[in-house]
Amino acid sequence: MKLGYLPGNREDSNYQLSEEHVNVDIFEGFMDNDYEDPDLDRFLEEWRERRPQVAVIGDAYTREEAERYQQVIDELVDEFPYRRFIVAPKCQEAFDVLDPESTTLGYANGDSPIQAEDLGPAKFRDWDVHLLGGNPHEAYNAIQKLTQPTLDDSNPANVVGYDCNLPLRMAHWEYWTPEGWQDNGSMTPRETARRSYEEIKSFLQEREIWPETEPVELYGEPTEEPDEYLWMDDGGDPITSLEELEKAYVDEYEDKGKLAFRSESQKKFTEYREGLINRKA
Repeated sequence: MKLGYLPGNREDSNYQLSEEHVNVDIFEGFMDNDYEDPDLDRFLEEWRERRPQVAVIGDAYTREEAERYQQVIDELVDEFPYRRFIVAPKCQEAFDVLDPESTTLGYANGDSPIQAEDLGPAKFRDWDVHLLGGNPHEAYNAIQKLTQPTLDDSNPANVVGYDCNLPLRMAHWEYWTPEGWQDNGSMTPRETARRSYEEIKSFLQEREIWPETEPVELYGEPTEEPDEYLWMDDGGDPITSLEELEKAYVDEYEDKGKLAFRSESQKKFTEYREGLINRKA
């Protein structure tokens, strides 16, 4: 989120955060469906539990599937009006059924057996569109097809989002650059994924494709920054990396502000010894 991306996950996955990450609160803003094993009831159960801002409801291979997805979206929009719901058309009939007032079209651009290209990019113009997969070069090419002027002067698509899990899938080995994938050398998987996302952001910004408002401005920082570090260390600065900050126990106290502790036991001991009054209590 610090890099400007909206954190997300698939319905059958969870964030891989260990119990050590006590000072991390990740806003789950995007939820994808398990397109290889779709189950709308299961998806909706997960959606109501997580309440993401953006959700890929499903892939509409038939008119009947599109009608069912649209009916569900109509019900959800009434209850949750400020959410974005995505359906990926996989047949021509879906365009006739889905409602552009409430539904965003998913532009299949990754591993799906039926790609948006198979249906024709022109069908997606004049809609809100979210790009589903594809490397950044492929995503940029799709945006050009969806937004550039045409001979028949058709309205452009409004491309509202793009998701790509390639940096995470390749994080053990390589990071993405505009020139191709590069060996990560001695970098950790986390460092490798971060480098990919930095490269992708720079690539899109150079082409003037990046939102003016980033998620951290809407939902806040994923970690709390203390005003003072109250823990014993092995010498040097108490916190030397983001990883250490994520493991810190941070709380807010009268007179002292936000303080960080190395462990829960040290936190309780210092609160007792110093008579700290917790503002959140």
